[in-house]
Amino acid sequence: MVAAGAVLREPQKIKFSKFNRFELNDRELIQTYIDTFKPFSCEYNFSNLYAWQDAYKLSWTLYQERLLIYDGLSQCAFMPLGEDFYPEELVILSLNLKNVGLTPEFSLLTSDYLKKFPEIGNYYIVKEERDHSEYIYDVASLCELTGIKLHKKKNLISQFKRNNPNFEVHLLKGEYRQEALRLAQDQLNRSKKRSKTLDRESWAIEASFDHFEELRLEGLVITVGNKVAAFSVFSEMNHLTYDIQFEKSDIDFKGAAQVINQETAKYLKDKCQYLNREQDLGIKGLRQAKMSYDPVKLITPYSLIFTPMN
Repeated sequence: MVAAGAVLREPQKIKFSKFNRFELNDRELIQTYIDTFKPFSCEYNFSNLYAWQDAYKLSWTLYQERLLIYDGLSQCAFMPLGEDFYPEELVILSLNLKNVGLTPEFSLLTSDYLKKFPEIGNYYIVKEERDHSEYIYDVASLCELTGIKLHKKKNLISQFKRNNPNFEVHLLKGEYRQEALRLAQDQLNRSKKRSKTLDRESWAIEASFDHFEELRLEGLVITVGNKVAAFSVFSEMNHLTYDIQFEKSDIDFKGAAQVINQETAKYLKDKCQYLNREQDLGIKGLRQAKMSYDPVKLITPYSLIFTPMN
């Protein structure tokens, strides 16, 4: 929706605290904001911020007791994490971002914020970002795979188990981690069309594996004989939800993708109620795959494009 801009005065220029890289020793401070304000999006997950920071040129600072994250690739700030800014306060932040040479726009705006502050449209174009919707699934449903919609998944799992009766499930540790990393690299090399998205994901996987324990990541791996058929990497978002950050399977093992999905759900069923399987980024095949698992909810964010009148 587009709304008329508003006449605004330039704010008194402020000096931002330095925008920083995400370091492992920043976790405690940043996690305090996450635990206190409970953002809906996996984008605020510290392990994601750390792992993807080079790919997306992410940096952070504190601004008026809020956590402010800037995405240098997309050239926008995440909605500040802290007490909600009134729209007029957000405008001042936009102007100050502009004053220091950054783009004065925001991503990850929630529908709750829009309901609370509908006047935000006086200052920004509000844009729904369907490609960045996050897929939320019920853990029990992914374990049981009951119902017509999930029947095909169950058949593929049965087929995998018949063809590979010696398959095993392990925690993603030690040598299994190295083999999983090799699978991810092989997948990248086998891609018919190499893309920047796949390259960025590869960097993020490597960063995650380099600091697996420090980032409090967990994972599972499916092996058949001495070969890794699939793996998953995940971490806790909150007491109800785990974030599935990476999931890969060897296309030579039909049904491996469905097996790692189900085994991950089984492993997490006593730890959480929901799984956030992140976004599809507008990739047609990925969207079809995520929708085929019958999500209980899609959480769609909005972006704010700054349009003040002079």
